[in-house]
Amino acid sequence: MNIQLNNKAINFKLFNTERQEVSLNDFIGKKLVLAFFPGAFTGVCTKELCTMRDMMSEFNSLNAQVVAISVDSPFANKAFAIQNQLTFPILSDYTRDVAKTYCGLHEDFAGLKGYTASKRAVFVLDQNQIVKYIWISEDPGKEPPYDEIRKVISEI
Repeated sequence: MNIQLNNKAINFKLFNTERQEVSLNDFIGKKLVLAFFPGAFTGVCTKELCTMRDMMSEFNSLNAQVVAISVDSPFANKAFAIQNQLTFPILSDYTRDVAKTYCGLHEDFAGLKGYTASKRAVFVLDQNQIVKYIWISEDPGKEPPYDEIRKVISEI
C-alpha cells in the first residue's frame, strides 16, 4: 500500500459499468470519497453502498463525489448498481492492481482458495486529490464509520 495521508493520491484508470475508461484525474476539483468494497451482491457491501447512496444529497451539497471500486467485472457492477439504484460510478479493478496499491487484498476470500478481493476501505480526497482520510478494515464484515467520513468531507 502506497497511499499516505496528506500526500497526493496515485492516479489510476479503471472501467466503469459501461466499460468506459475512467481516471482518478477525471474528478479533480471535487472532494472525493473512494470506497473500495470486496464484492457486489454481498450483504455488507450492499448495505455500505446503499448507505452511501442515501448520503448523496449531503455529499453533493458539499461538492463531494462518491466513487466505488470493486474487483468485480463491469458487468457484475452494472447489475449491482441497477438492482440497488446506485447513481455514483462503480469502477472495476478486475486486475486488482489499484486495490493492491491503495488498501491491500484479502487472499482466499470467503474461504475460496485463489479468490482475491479488495479490503474494505474508504479514502477521502480534497479537490486537489490530497488524501485527507484513510480507513482500511481487515474485517470484511465491518462497515466504514460514516460519521467520520461525513465530518472530514465537511471540513475540507
